[in-house]
Amino acid sequence: MTHSIHGNKRWLALIVLCLGVLMIVLDTTIVNVALPSIAADLGFSETSLVWVVNAYMLTFGGCLLLGGRLGDLYGHRKLFLGGITLFTLASLACGMANSQVLLVCARAVQGLGGAVVSAVSLSLIMNLFTEAGERAKAMGIYGFVCAGGGSIGVLLGGLLTNLLSWHWIFLVNLPIGIAVYALCVALLPSARGHAHGERLDVAGAVTVTASLMLAVYAVVNGNEAGWTSAQTLGLLFAALALLAVFLVIEARVQHPLMPLGLFRLRNVATANVVGVLWAAAMFAWFFISALYLQRVLGYRPLQVGLAFLPANLIMAFFSLGLSARVVMRFGLRLPLAVGLLVAAIGLALFARAPVNGSFVLDVLPGMILLGFGAGIAFNPLLLAAMSDVDPSDSGLASGIVNTSFMMGGALGLAVLASLAAARSDAMQASENAVAALNGGYHVAFLFGAIFAAAAGVLGGLLLRPGQPGGANANADAHGDDGSTAAQSRGASNAAATENY
Repeated sequence: MTHSIHGNKRWLALIVLCLGVLMIVLDTTIVNVALPSIAADLGFSETSLVWVVNAYMLTFGGCLLLGGRLGDLYGHRKLFLGGITLFTLASLACGMANSQVLLVCARAVQGLGGAVVSAVSLSLIMNLFTEAGERAKAMGIYGFVCAGGGSIGVLLGGLLTNLLSWHWIFLVNLPIGIAVYALCVALLPSARGHAHGERLDVAGAVTVTASLMLAVYAVVNGNEAGWTSAQTLGLLFAALALLAVFLVIEARVQHPLMPLGLFRLRNVATANVVGVLWAAAMFAWFFISALYLQRVLGYRPLQVGLAFLPANLIMAFFSLGLSARVVMRFGLRLPLAVGLLVAAIGLALFARAPVNGSFVLDVLPGMILLGFGAGIAFNPLLLAAMSDVDPSDSGLASGIVNTSFMMGGALGLAVLASLAAARSDAMQASENAVAALNGGYHVAFLFGAIFAAAAGVLGGLLLRPGQPGGANANADAHGDDGSTAAQSRGASNAAATENY
């Protein structure tokens, strides 16, 4: 993308893009608070209610890679506007829904629009800001929106549901979506896609989308159906088989949906592995701690949202300013490792929180450390996942890292919830119900801490040292020949000043 956009106009464009992303991030959690009200109003059973969440996750997780590649082929701005339009219209349908079928179908369409927005927004931001210092600051803002949006969703969901009705958790998206669309049209110049002359790899798109959807379906229903049931194992096997077919197609097709050479870039590969582990840890923090606050300490939904406020404020402080300076001073590797290890300590503190815990002694310290860790770590993780990638593949790289977060979070939450349930069941004979429940949460927090620590160690050992913004771009792909890497970086920077 380039940049006929200069100065403050670029930062205004960043704010608008992040507002669009915030809508998507909020929607993954804002619904959870309103689920009891939705069930009572529309008559959902306990088993059918999960589809209000699962329908969104299914299309969202399944279409991230496809959305990112479509952005590369046909223009990131065009796809972003299309995704915002789809998401906003689906939000209207959700808010007006008077039946179970309409709500679930509208949620599925919301997931599709959300996947497109998430997949191309990161590449738009990366291409808007090509200078290393500005890019680090911009990614800090984006990282805060991604990391803090979920807990903001709990607070907002509680407010809207308590003061108005569950319909408004969806209808509130309408003015935001319209404003984001209008401002993006005004601020972002129209541009063609990067991948000129390429056609969409239809076979690859079908196989990988089906594989991801089957995997998401298996994971989100794993606890209910049983992890060793024929349904779960069959779906996971089918997902792996389709993934294998996809990889064969990508190795042979002339214009692949996902060029496999991307994973020869060490920072790209490492960042995605770290992203899977970190997302699992983040889900442990967000969802399991919310359950601890509600079911063990007896907090109301609004109190849960307020309990997350210190972490959000600390995250904002680091993400919106200090994190960029830390990255520019120390590179990507050290801040990522330190941030994730601090977050691991925060989760470990939650693993000892008692049944009669107090907010100041047993909740606040963990929240402070997790806010600090997430605020420091998200910026270098996103930069590592994107900064080595040629602009023509930036949408795909964005889709890949978002898929890693989504699949890591979904799989991690399913595993941690299963471990917690197994521990709680084992404690039922000797402990009361609340103590058994808390014992299960302790196990989930402990494994979440292990995931975060493993992510920090891997990032610290395997990420290539250096500054963000392509300082070492494509070095792994071209070996140690400095001239080849420099030529590749020059070509990437030239492309970045001409295209979206």
